[in-house]
Amino acid sequence: MRRLTQPRVLKWAGIAALATALACYPRLLLWPDRPAPIWYLEATIFLCGIVLWGFVFAWHTEYTRRPVFVFKLELGPFIAVTLIGISAAVVFRLFLDPSLRLKLPEEYPADLKQWIAWLLFSLSFNQLFLLFAPFAWSMRLFKNRWAATSLTVLFGIFVQALKVHSSPVPLSPALLAMLMAGRIVMSFLAVWFYLRGGVLLIWWWTFLFEARHLLNLAGSS
Repeated sequence: MRRLTQPRVLKWAGIAALATALACYPRLLLWPDRPAPIWYLEATIFLCGIVLWGFVFAWHTEYTRRPVFVFKLELGPFIAVTLIGISAAVVFRLFLDPSLRLKLPEEYPADLKQWIAWLLFSLSFNQLFLLFAPFAWSMRLFKNRWAATSLTVLFGIFVQALKVHSSPVPLSPALLAMLMAGRIVMSFLAVWFYLRGGVLLIWWWTFLFEARHLLNLAGSS
């Protein structure tokens, strides 16, 4: 735990948390029913970001022997992420998005400005909360990649289940099963890619997956 308080860890966690808070600002600005002033939400994200990024910078490299940011990506993992990211986007667009858009229209961007805001939020906070930080924390706890991967995937499923449970419109069992199966597969793949290409490769994967919405936005413009 002492690594969390090291000056280097705190410095990089603070810088990353500030970048995260700034990237989240457009999404918060477009939030119609904000429960608190935007400055309070930004401050909350910044403080939480320091803790979550602290987990990443303190424990990820220490226990995986892999860097958090890989600036020279290997060609093999990059091609694999690109192909699988596009394939996942196609599968969701064809088999899940049509039904989910009818039941949960608020989960889909209405225009390009909203898409950019949601993309920035997903890149900066969602992946940190659902992948980077939980995996680092699990590695610190278990010191085993398979255990850490499984716990990270289970955490993502738990968050997805809470989101579905809080939805005012119930999903059919078949649609729910497909959604959860997709979440499980993509979570395992995300951890695998993360260990081979770090944060940048996951950001590229996220961009490819979220880019599927641009086809609808282009068609409606």
